[in-house]
Amino acid sequence: MAKVAVVFHSGYGHTQRVAQFVAEGASAELITIDANGDITDDQWTTLDAADAVIFGSPTYMGMASWQFKKFADASSKRWFTTAWKDKVAGGFTISASPSGDKLSTLQYFITLSQQHGMIWVGQPAMNDGTINRIGSNSGVMAQVGPTSPAEDIPQGDLDTAKAYGQRIAAITAKFKA
Repeated sequence: MAKVAVVFHSGYGHTQRVAQFVAEGASAELITIDANGDITDDQWTTLDAADAVIFGSPTYMGMASWQFKKFADASSKRWFTTAWKDKVAGGFTISASPSGDKLSTLQYFITLSQQHGMIWVGQPAMNDGTINRIGSNSGVMAQVGPTSPAEDIPQGDLDTAKAYGQRIAAITAKFKA
């Protein structure tokens, strides 16, 4: 079985909820980047041992949170040794606005994965009004209003997240075969 890890930062619980659905779909271990932008040594070990890493962050002001960017900068130790080369990668984000410039966050994740020599997996589901309702093929985009709690994230966005996790796990298993 492929080892998948979901590493994410969540400011208010919305990204955490999406991460839980991605992780459920991928049977992945969740790694939370804390409010200071840090993860533990054991969590770094988990990422290093994973066959796939899925990145997640809210989109704040058109980009990933500073906490996620601090984590990404810290991953440069892995870049230097090519420790994550050929791992499968994917990503997801959520914002309050229908656009919210979420694509910038996913493109940041794609660039990070490519710098590490990882293999990016897109999100192929067609927008059927529920699944992939925002129409992103680069990864998962979710949206909920600015004053809405995480429980109000549309079920279709969560179902998209779960399906994306399943896709990453399936593709990772093919690479391991």
